[in-house]
Amino acid sequence: MIYLTTDTPEGMRVMKTLGLVNGSTVRARHIGRDIMAGLRGIVGGEVTEYTKLLAESRQQALQRLELRATEMGANAVIGLRFGTSMIMGGAAEILAYGTAVVLEEKAGA
Repeated sequence: MIYLTTDTPEGMRVMKTLGLVNGSTVRARHIGRDIMAGLRGIVGGEVTEYTKLLAESRQQALQRLELRATEMGANAVIGLRFGTSMIMGGAAEILAYGTAVVLEEKAGA
């Protein structure tokens, strides 16, 4: 699967546009991570507990997007974006979305 944040892939052409595709996950904070993050907030620095949680969430949303795009017959997703929203205190949704397409290399590219 090819992921592009652009809408016009260089050296490729869109053979077929299959439509909007997305993948999401809702994650809640973990009390253990909250305690460590709180301590880190006192001394400063990167809150690695949340960095790891968000990276895992983005990866899971991307995997779900890929599954849906593959089911549609796509070999690429263009215009890929990520979004987030609060669901409730301590829980957030991570959303990956874009346009599922079939790409082909341009002749001579």
